[in-house]
Amino acid sequence: MSKSLGEEMSEQTIRDKMWIGNEWADAKNGGTFASINPATHDTIAEVASGQPEDIDRAVESARAALSNPEWRDMNPHKRSRLLWKLADAVQVNADELGALETADNGKPYFESRKVDLPSVIENLRYFAGLANKIEGATIPVAGPFLNYTLREPVGVV
Repeated sequence: MSKSLGEEMSEQTIRDKMWIGNEWADAKNGGTFASINPATHDTIAEVASGQPEDIDRAVESARAALSNPEWRDMNPHKRSRLLWKLADAVQVNADELGALETADNGKPYFESRKVDLPSVIENLRYFAGLANKIEGATIPVAGPFLNYTLREPVGVV
């Protein structure tokens, strides 16, 4: 007999950390909170309870990553391929991700798996397609002037 989603999730509690500076990190104060399956009231994860100093650390890290030549100077086609690979990974793991989303917030599995995740995949592929299409335009103006726009990422906002 197969186990229900609630039974499977209650067999193991996941310990989640925050992803900051390209590594898993606990909250600076060590705090966590329980993510509760609303259907079973089981704890499915202990999640790092990020505080303002953790947010500051994450923003600082994101700004540093954006300035890193490895990313900043990356060929747009390579950026596109990375986003496409992420979309592929979400698609391959969609059943598990849908089950986790349902266990975490109680929404119907059908909605998590058949609505939300396909939307995530579509968005990732849309932006993967844009990554190598950043361009500008010239704007006609009177006189011996050149007026142009250049679209480029603005960074961490």
